[in-house]
Amino acid sequence: MEKFKSNNNVVYSCKYHVIFCPKYRRKVLVNAIASRLKELLSQIAIEIQVEIIEMEIMPDHVDMLIEVDPQFGAHRAVKRFKGATSRYLRMEFPELKTRLPSLWTNSYFISTVGGAPLETIKMYIQNQKET
Repeated sequence: MEKFKSNNNVVYSCKYHVIFCPKYRRKVLVNAIASRLKELLSQIAIEIQVEIIEMEIMPDHVDMLIEVDPQFGAHRAVKRFKGATSRYLRMEFPELKTRLPSLWTNSYFISTVGGAPLETIKMYIQNQKET
């Protein structure tokens, strides 16, 4: 059975598959940067009350399955993830400033999850490093 969440006004189940990439698709999300990025994304998710169902950091992109309150909005969640992580990572890892004018591209991929079973998408995200 589908699990629903609620706020004061809405009962919802809004899950999104989100992918965003570093500028020029550079493979900079590795080692300590990848670990710190994962921590930051988890912290930000708690702050904005977004559930990260699954997440994987690849060298050239971030792949997440998230659930977002529709009154907050998926766009605001992605904007917050990208903005805050760019600021903190570039402060903590100065080498990112020399290679990239900004950490993330302006664009991102987002898709509502409903056509494929959640388990299929979760398995895809979990297993992509193995392919």
